[in-house]
Amino acid sequence: MKPSQRMDGLESWEVLKRFLPPGWQEQARISGALKRARGVTSAESLLRTLLIHLANGCSLAETSVRARQSGLCQMSAVALFKRLRAAEGWLRWLAQHVRATRFVPTVGTGRRLRAVDATMISEPGSTGTDWKIHYSVNLGDLQCDFFELTDVKNGGETLRRVPIKQNDIMMGDRVYASPPGVAHVLDAHADVLVRVNRQALPLFDKNGKRLDVLRVVRGVKAGHPEEWNASVPHPKGGWLKGRLIAIKRSAAATKRERKRLVRRATRRQEKVSKESLHAAQYFMVWTSLTNLFTSRAVLDLYRLRWQIELVFKRMKSIMGLGHLPKADPLSSQAWLHGKLLVAFLAERMIASANSFSPWGYELEEPPQSLEGI
Repeated sequence: MKPSQRMDGLESWEVLKRFLPPGWQEQARISGALKRARGVTSAESLLRTLLIHLANGCSLAETSVRARQSGLCQMSAVALFKRLRAAEGWLRWLAQHVRATRFVPTVGTGRRLRAVDATMISEPGSTGTDWKIHYSVNLGDLQCDFFELTDVKNGGETLRRVPIKQNDIMMGDRVYASPPGVAHVLDAHADVLVRVNRQALPLFDKNGKRLDVLRVVRGVKAGHPEEWNASVPHPKGGWLKGRLIAIKRSAAATKRERKRLVRRATRRQEKVSKESLHAAQYFMVWTSLTNLFTSRAVLDLYRLRWQIELVFKRMKSIMGLGHLPKADPLSSQAWLHGKLLVAFLAERMIASANSFSPWGYELEEPPQSLEGI
């Protein structure tokens, strides 16, 4: 490696370190990532070496060579693999602390608007999903405000996983539409907006009679959303009041939805019911938001939920999150948490562009006041 390249890398690393949380080097020893100094002298060298593997996508063998040529460490590919496994707790801590933001942006409503979803990651040779990343995005700045990594056995998608703050507006797809999840949000004095799941989210009228959703929305026309008062039973008793909002899909959108239903049913060796094909004509959501949010405003809010889908696409295409090159559970978790760390560092660096300076980074000390000059 040329001296000029090494110097450029050192300068870039000094800038990158400014985005790491306080105490990150001490945490390497506390978590057990750096119990021994064999082959690597410091937490800084270890993290830089791991980032060659995690951020650049280099194999362990190539990472070992690059790290040795850069003077970072002297480790074989096997030793580096063991270091990666040992660093799982450290990488998880780093990802959690880098994820934390200094402020809570809002989206026009004066409240925090959050979209929740999960993405699936499979190991090599696996026939199904092995890991799930549960993720919440603050739509004010498109940054992650919560994540959790689970295996497939404990990977149920529910709003109950997510810590809720008062006045949050939580949005989720049909899989998040269930009474326990809705109750979790409303009990925290927040609001929820979810796609209607006719099986998992029973809706009732003011008299406590179960609503036949398809019968209710039968007269809805394209371009004219309609709404009805509809309550959800609280798992501990009582009712969770809200609104059912529906709009008719266009012919093209209905056709796409029906194709998606047939594709999924074929994959599961099932048949699509007549009710499901009929329901495909309508887009339906349930929300606890008050009438201060009109039907159109609620639908406009839900359109923003697709931003979390784009976040996953970026993470999988740019960060390589979609392909898990590990078959060992502990190294898989370390790799996934490392990828999330890289993604969150990228988010923080992009956000820092709002305070652009000609020298390319933010000073550690607060700027001097120019008042009176």
